[in-house]
Amino acid sequence: MSHISKNKTKTLSRVRRIRGQVEAIERALEGDGECEEILQLVASCRGALNGLMAELIEGHLRFHVLDPNQKTRPAQLAAADDLIAVVKRYFN
Repeated sequence: MSHISKNKTKTLSRVRRIRGQVEAIERALEGDGECEEILQLVASCRGALNGLMAELIEGHLRFHVLDPNQKTRPAQLAAADDLIAVVKRYFN
């Protein structure tokens, strides 16, 4: 998984922020937080997870589906860019 290793520090930082968001949800539930606050925390966490998923899918596509060691045709790059755009729209 070269693309994950390449951005390991950034990806782990992102996961740690998500963990902090999940812990905030837990604290709000334990402390009898307001419903609106908890819903906002869950929505924020979901957005962060969706962003992480989109980033991982893009890396997978660019490094495993399109072989970075081989010449890629412009049509392949355009199709990959289109697919990545759809995935990002789906997750956002």
